[in-house]
Amino acid sequence: MPPTRQPTARVQAERPAQVRAQRPASRPTTTLRQRLAELRGPSVAPHPLDARALAALAANPGCKRRALLDGAGVDKGVLAEALGSPAPFGQSQFAFMRGNAFEAKVKADGGAELLRLLYERLGGPSPAPGPDAATPDLSAAGPEGRAARTALALREATAAGGWALLDHPMLALEVAGSPAYLEPDAVVVHPDGRWTVVEIKSFPMIDSSADAAKVGAAARQAAVYVLALERVAAMTEGAEVGHQVLLVCPKDFSNLPTASVVDVRKQRAVTRRQLTRLTRIEDIADALPEGTTFDPACSPRELESAVSSVTAAYAPECLAACELAFHCRARSRAEGAVETLGRSVRGELGGLTTVAGVLAAAAGKEGDPADPTVAALRRAAALRAEALESAAALRAHAPDDAAAVRGQAAEEAGAACR
Repeated sequence: MPPTRQPTARVQAERPAQVRAQRPASRPTTTLRQRLAELRGPSVAPHPLDARALAALAANPGCKRRALLDGAGVDKGVLAEALGSPAPFGQSQFAFMRGNAFEAKVKADGGAELLRLLYERLGGPSPAPGPDAATPDLSAAGPEGRAARTALALREATAAGGWALLDHPMLALEVAGSPAYLEPDAVVVHPDGRWTVVEIKSFPMIDSSADAAKVGAAARQAAVYVLALERVAAMTEGAEVGHQVLLVCPKDFSNLPTASVVDVRKQRAVTRRQLTRLTRIEDIADALPEGTTFDPACSPRELESAVSSVTAAYAPECLAACELAFHCRARSRAEGAVETLGRSVRGELGGLTTVAGVLAAAAGKEGDPADPTVAALRRAAALRAEALESAAALRAHAPDDAAAVRGQAAEEAGAACR
């Protein structure tokens, strides 16, 4: 078969212009990391993410604003101050010292008490840990070195087939293309190759139960550590990361440690989905106006415009987890959004998205009477009006009733004297 002849330059020149125009023009591409650096500011170093921040992301997965800012490494505390809405975050020195003292007590004597509590709750068929439980040295230079040393210690402990306690290991988790270094309180390696995350908190556990909100926050934080451990376990033969974590707290009103098992499968799934969303923040960034930046060197008006260009999902729970919560709350109140009253209220009101719209529907000025939400609001408004009328009538007759009571009491007193 004769070789295929290439078209000559003359033939190529005679091709229709529309055919030649179909060739895609080569455009300079911007990587995600470069785009996020532009959003952060050319001279601003990325703010590192920790387990608390990732857990807060999982608690509010619908907030594009937080997803973009955390993915870009924007320091939300500095941004909130520049916007004039600083958040009074931070742990008191007394609480910090108390937490450190309690953790030191739990881990004393090579973690004997911690291992005892873990064996009581999650020991399984393995023999009880003794004084020979391994406590490998995890010191290394820098977070990358510590993460590598932790991975090596986990592999060695799993291969040894005994109990091992890793005190403050360093784990790495990729977030939006960049590594985030996480440091759990402890990780215990079981003889059967199971790895268990241990969270030590200073809030009390009274009658074997603790504050539900604090336990939920601890579970979301532990789920982040579980995800990071799974990356190491995937490259370690015989290793398995347990979906049950050990929560250690002071017992009742003492300083004695007690423990409870918390299943974090739900929190792990939510956190994984949220981290997947972070890998797609390029779509959120592409929807921003040209030249948008969160550089704290910009004027408050420019920062306000930049922040407003990203959709937020404010809820009262954000006040305990996000540095921008006070700014978002002020904007939510100014817009009259029902989310200001809470997620449960927002879910009950259906298509009514503003407080003004809710009041108008309750007063019969707006809304479809066939809508169950509108009907319930009007019924509630009628009951409220009826209750107020009854209270006003009672107040109107109150002086006469009081006079009658006083007269009757005087008559009874006079009869008694006679």
